[in-house]
Amino acid sequence: MKQLALGVRLRADAVFASFAAGDNAEAIAALRGAAGAPVWLWGGHGTGKTHLLQAVCADAIEAAAYFPLSRPPGLPPEALLGFETGRVLCLDDVEAVAGDVQWERTLFRLFNDAAELGTRLIFAAGAAPRSLPWILPDWVSRAASCVVYQLRELDDAGRTEALKLRAAQRGLELPAETADYLMHRIPRDLPSLLGVMDDLDEAALVAQRRLTIPFIRDVLEKSSKKAP
Repeated sequence: MKQLALGVRLRADAVFASFAAGDNAEAIAALRGAAGAPVWLWGGHGTGKTHLLQAVCADAIEAAAYFPLSRPPGLPPEALLGFETGRVLCLDDVEAVAGDVQWERTLFRLFNDAAELGTRLIFAAGAAPRSLPWILPDWVSRAASCVVYQLRELDDAGRTEALKLRAAQRGLELPAETADYLMHRIPRDLPSLLGVMDDLDEAALVAQRRLTIPFIRDVLEKSSKKAP
């Protein structure tokens, strides 16, 4: 059984096939390639860090663990014990423990143990390794030894591709003019766009309708009326 830390579930849609690469092809190729040096992904909110970590786990099938360090609050470092014995360990939101000496010592030991066991380590954070406020020099040197990739935000063409991929994953067809309509009427950050697409999927399923512009306009108008 795939290890999922503390009951965290992988999203069914978090696979490589549903990720719009944009300018991130090199990082994706590294994640999909053979195991090597530990990888450190960093980027802003909505750049797809969590999606890619979970996609790695989905590809690894049973021998992977995904562990978000941002939740639950107050998580003890001991919670990581044993996860270094799998084939792949993905640690998300690593910046959440920066400055916590106990956590940094645990990450240092985990890094060394994973190297001995041949476990693949992939970290994700909001900043590059040397830009975070670490305290423990030994851990800083280990973190800095990772292969670092910055995830770039998608441009409008990439966001449109992401919308189409999300729709296709749900068995929906998103015509170009419909995608363009959405792009000009809702916030263009990717989490907002994909959230609206999920809402439209549910609405289309209930109404048994296609994603036409009139249908989307009606759904968006109803949603705006419900908003506080």
